[in-house]
Amino acid sequence: MHRLANGVRVVCDPIPGLETVALSVVAGQGARSEDAAHSGWSHLLEHMVFKGAGGRSARDIVEVIEAAGGQINAATGYERTSFQVRALRGGLDLGSAVLADLVQRPTMDAGDLAREKQVVGQEIAEAADAPDDLVFELAQGAAFDGQPLGRPILGTPKSIKAATPQTLGAWRERLYGPATLVVSVAGAVDEDELLKLAERDFGQMRGEASGPAQPARFVGGARPLAKRLEQANLVLLLPAVGVRDPGYFALRLMAEILGGGMASRLFQEAREVRGLAYAIDAYSETYADTGVLGVFAGCAAKDAEELAVVAAGEIAGMAEAVSDAELSRAKAQIKGAMFMGREGALARAEQAAGQVLLFGQTLDPLAVAAEIDAVTPADLAALTGQILAHRKSAVAVLGPKPALAAAEAFDRALFG
Repeated sequence: MHRLANGVRVVCDPIPGLETVALSVVAGQGARSEDAAHSGWSHLLEHMVFKGAGGRSARDIVEVIEAAGGQINAATGYERTSFQVRALRGGLDLGSAVLADLVQRPTMDAGDLAREKQVVGQEIAEAADAPDDLVFELAQGAAFDGQPLGRPILGTPKSIKAATPQTLGAWRERLYGPATLVVSVAGAVDEDELLKLAERDFGQMRGEASGPAQPARFVGGARPLAKRLEQANLVLLLPAVGVRDPGYFALRLMAEILGGGMASRLFQEAREVRGLAYAIDAYSETYADTGVLGVFAGCAAKDAEELAVVAAGEIAGMAEAVSDAELSRAKAQIKGAMFMGREGALARAEQAAGQVLLFGQTLDPLAVAAEIDAVTPADLAALTGQILAHRKSAVAVLGPKPALAAAEAFDRALFG
């Protein structure tokens, strides 16, 4: 990793034999940097920079990249915003210049902003109409009520409406400060060329980013919502550890054993043995300082309450020693996903940028695999005890009225 004089960090990951290159310009801030009045502004800004930047129109931006055989995209999360270009060998120069314009020199036309607000408003409405989006939004809101992590990344119609070209431009300067920026490239890349391009395109950036996010606090609570649907959708959340915590890999393995695949405890017990769910899985969602252990399930409304109790029982059962076979399978799955994910240049560039933002350096995959292998059954039992000791859950249930009792049933089954 290299650091430019203004604080921008540059990561180079050459992949021999590859004829493509992937560039990610990642700002270490996103929706978690917003207060309620600015909710959704980071995502809106990500949209707006594509409407024109550096003298190019919205059409020019995509045409110049696609004419060279490339693809361009972006994404906004809670803790980072990423701009990406994938291109053929030799396309790094153009890709870097275009992304630098997006990040530093967007046009911010008032007419474009008015139209983009309509587009984002449609996204917000679409998410509200999609049960498997809305139920996660409800659970996240219950888990982190009144905090940035508890608000939708898309924002609300009211908060989006307040943005102007001037205020959104000021938000850009705050969000994309050079000290939070990582330029990460993987694939057909020469390190000397990359450093020259990074200095040319990002070395003159100025500005200070906003301070670190306030520590998150898992609040918990129930968010049952009756809706005319054929099935019930459940999301069950418990407070867990963040990505920097020593228990991070134990959390990943715990989620895998609980509901990571068809051999998992939840799938076998809830679907195969009892026939309660057509879809059920467990997952972990982690941020810099906190995280959640989650279960998602889709089932008939009449089965929702029993399913919630079964899920609670399987979670509580993780306090007992897992078998060697279960733990070995989970480790193989986590390591397999990690190494398979590194087969693509863009995934490697994004992963490296994320590691630099979280840890100040890139991590050796073999060292990460060794950390996964070092997790013991006792570590899983200890983490389970730590999670349950909070005696808090966040439960969202979306569907017919008979399903809504599942929220209280889950909490009661776990904590009495």
